[in-house]
Amino acid sequence: MPHAAETHARLKTSGALRLDLDTSRFAGHERIALLRRIDETGSISQAARTLGISYKQAWDAVDAMNNLSAEPLVQRRTGGRHGGGTELTAEGRRLITVFETAEREHRRFLERLGEGVRDFDHFHRLLGVINMKVSARNHLHGVVTAVRSGAVNAEVVLDLKGTPLVAIVTNESVEALGLAPGREAYALIKASFVLITTEDGGLRTSARNRLCGTVERMIEGAVNTEVVLALDGGARVTAMITGESARQLELAEGKRACALIKAPHIILAVSD
Repeated sequence: MPHAAETHARLKTSGALRLDLDTSRFAGHERIALLRRIDETGSISQAARTLGISYKQAWDAVDAMNNLSAEPLVQRRTGGRHGGGTELTAEGRRLITVFETAEREHRRFLERLGEGVRDFDHFHRLLGVINMKVSARNHLHGVVTAVRSGAVNAEVVLDLKGTPLVAIVTNESVEALGLAPGREAYALIKASFVLITTEDGGLRTSARNRLCGTVERMIEGAVNTEVVLALDGGARVTAMITGESARQLELAEGKRACALIKAPHIILAVSD
């Protein structure tokens, strides 16, 4: 067994920089590399191929960043000689610059830290991070605009980049999360809880939320189809519906549609 002094001598500090927005994963090396490739190629599919990831993985990462950012980082480009594509916004390019600057400082920090590391167990506990992973497909950032309390439950209204979203939670949850107008919060919604209808469907439903936008993309599977809806305010909502439903609704990229979400199906979360 190596002597403690030998172990200390061989210890090296290392780490990968990641930018979080509040407590949500925002941008790390992989996502910044994706943004760079999109900027270079003007195409999500080409960027994904050069990085060895799937088209769906690339779009999932872009949606996650766009939903958390105050301004879109990536947007579709229409028309042109090549029939459109995808491009970075000024905010997307600014994020790359910020990340590169932070990365340089991060490397300097690790170099200085490596010179003084002596107690590995303490160091590991000090810098250890516990990441919470949830199965909900939609992580939507918003600001509380209203809280209406009832006898047991409360109706909480979030503003998602100009689109209101209503959630029903218990009064106890409102108190525990400190929900009040002006408080930032996250809405977690499983894709299977999101129903899709055409904008002109004329249906009357019990769903409290009817969020309309444009079908941005569809990924067809053997049984189900994933539908990503770009809401008018800029947020993205993902639904998982059957392939038969998608065909009956005649859904297609570029067509208008609405997401129906029952208020009790929304889980609210806040950062500490």
